Amino acid sequence: MMKNPFANKIKVLTLTALLTGLPPVMAELSEAEHDMIVRRSCELAIWGLPAVAAYDIELAIQRDAGARPGTVAYMTKPMDSRHGFLTANDVTPYVFAGVPLNGKAMVIEVPALGEKAQLFGTIINAWQRPLADVGPSGEDAGNGGKYLVVPPGYEGELPKEGYIILQCDTAAAHFAFRPVAINGGTNEDQSAYAKTLKVYELGKADAPWPFVDVYENPVNTLPVYDWTFFTDLNSAMQREKPLEHDYAMSGLMASLGMVPGKPFAPDEETKAAMLEGLQQAYDYMQHWFVTDGGSLRKLWDDRQHGTFNFPLEQAKLGIPFIDETGLMIDKRAFMYFYVTYLPKKLGGGTYYISGLRDSAGDLLNGKDTYRLRVPADTPAEDFWSVIVYSMKSKGFVEEAERVGLASTNKESMIVNDDGTIDVYFSPEAPEGKESNWIPTGEDWFILFRLYGPKKGWFESGWKLPDIEKVN
Repeated sequence: MMKNPFANKIKVLTLTALLTGLPPVMAELSEAEHDMIVRRSCELAIWGLPAVAAYDIELAIQRDAGARPGTVAYMTKPMDSRHGFLTANDVTPYVFAGVPLNGKAMVIEVPALGEKAQLFGTIINAWQRPLADVGPSGEDAGNGGKYLVVPPGYEGELPKEGYIILQCDTAAAHFAFRPVAINGGTNEDQSAYAKTLKVYELGKADAPWPFVDVYENPVNTLPVYDWTFFTDLNSAMQREKPLEHDYAMSGLMASLGMVPGKPFAPDEETKAAMLEGLQQAYDYMQHWFVTDGGSLRKLWDDRQHGTFNFPLEQAKLGIPFIDETGLMIDKRAFMYFYVTYLPKKLGGGTYYISGLRDSAGDLLNGKDTYRLRVPADTPAEDFWSVIVYSMKSKGFVEEAERVGLASTNKESMIVNDDGTIDVYFSPEAPEGKESNWIPTGEDWFILFRLYGPKKGWFESGWKLPDIEKVN
């Protein structure tokens, strides 16, 4: 049979369209083109995740809370299952915002330590690289301060004193702070203190950004692994110039039609191939989330529990996720797959213990009933907390009537004679254990937090018992 002399030409034209970001001549893809798009989309998703996760928080304030750009989100109460946020806590109201710089120097004015609350948190760039920690453990040491975020190429005159100057290498910055209660402070005290924060353009302190209550107007900031992942990545990158270590990946973006100043509108066949690559990226990151040495590392040899697997050398450098070999794309993605706003300096007042498996080593599921027996001598000066998260989204289980429990709930919980507390996890509450129950209903994991961990607690030999299946 005579071969079509134009077949290869058509495919070359199609490939050329992909590489230039122009509309394709036709929707038909060769197997080689399809496989290339899948591979490139997978790598782009892993690389772009930190930027998408940060941008989605900024986007959700506008989309879900109905706020205009240039609005600070705050909460009058802590989050519940109506809110979508990567591994957030349910004990502290947050205050957060995305800050597009648009060539302007922006001020984030943090209040000094209050009588009933204090701020903890971090200012980050568009890729979630920490720029500065704030509050008692941050640059202002609890005295309050004006953090001046300066965009790339800024030519305006900068003040010589009175500001903590942060040179930002991206066109957008973001922040999330926790107004932590002290001296018996209430949620009302925390939210009122949070609203003393100010965000404004340099020289325009009399025009601070307004606030929107995202407790009453819930937002879902979670990255979603569908087509919106790529549209959000494109939107975030439209305002950014590639950093030096990102030039190659920016070229891959352009090959898939994400070109600055041009519409991103691939055909349906290309979309399908890109979504196939996105699924591969999600599966890869999920694999390393549940595998020791990926997102998490085992904490004790004789327990199933783990903790965050921070690259220690990166922690000393302020967590840039860059070493002598270049950008640590995978390790960066493994962290931002389930967390946001990593601090510039590790340590501080909270320690996190993860639980993904039961005592037999099996991943936790949403059908069985489990129990965690919390020791009476749990080494938390302030309190302990245990929160359930969806294995799929890394946020709260949707529509759960409760997402966590804490020792601050002790008065309403059943306490064993020896002082231990049994926390139950299951789709339905075990009879008579409703006060000690956290709903599941889907595959899940926990973060057990020690607020105010006692000095030397790890060396003391204390260990959190494994989660047991008790069907």
